[in-house]
Amino acid sequence: MAILTSRCWRLLSALTLAFALTACAFLPQPSVGLLQQLDTEQLIVVVSEDWGASTARLQKYQWQQHKWEKVGPAFAVNLGRTGLAWGLGLHPQQTGYYKQEGDGKATAGIFDLGTSFGYLPTLNTALPYAPMTANHYCIDVNASPLYNQIVDADEVGQTAIAGSTEPMRRDIHNGNQEIYKKGIVLAHNPANQSGQGSCIFMHLWFGEGVATAGCTAMAEPNMDALLAWLDPSKHPRYVALPRTEYQEKQHAWGLPQL
Repeated sequence: MAILTSRCWRLLSALTLAFALTACAFLPQPSVGLLQQLDTEQLIVVVSEDWGASTARLQKYQWQQHKWEKVGPAFAVNLGRTGLAWGLGLHPQQTGYYKQEGDGKATAGIFDLGTSFGYLPTLNTALPYAPMTANHYCIDVNASPLYNQIVDADEVGQTAIAGSTEPMRRDIHNGNQEIYKKGIVLAHNPANQSGQGSCIFMHLWFGEGVATAGCTAMAEPNMDALLAWLDPSKHPRYVALPRTEYQEKQHAWGLPQL
């Protein structure tokens, strides 16, 4: 029987390793979910029973040890009065109905978080915070050059806010309403395309089961916990989908198991 020298063994080992690496290159590689590609480490998941539902459940998740872990218990939220529609966010183009101005639908898909806002001088949150005054409005007027933007009337002028139905101090302009006392801007329609939906927020609710005009609303204690938990360095994202759509997108988007 031939005896292989140490040099031969090294050569054989090198050839075997090269063959293995070449073979592996042609094997199917595990796909990486969209959220993992985006380095998302905190996730707000809102799941409704169907596209027309105006209520849903919200669950927070943290990405740890290469998997999603639940953070706290799930809780009830209210959605748009006519349910959900696809929004313009971080997800790929979808087939189906897309959010339009005034349709009463909350936005489905994956979205970045914008600034937090409210009536108070400060909030307990690491998110950027913008305290609102009586002069702040979110512009929901189609064709306005300020569409889908929160502006200060003292800076842009009264003509620029004419027709807006979204004063950010609803306690002052809308009969002591507290729903914008604490909130977070969802980065829907970041290009501010006219007519494609504006002023999409997470904010306080009027009460359980009371639908919104197109936002996600919750009880104040849940909002407080959410604001305190969010960490911009962890690239937090918001996801909203009907249950069946969620299950279909779960693998491709890297969503948690429900």
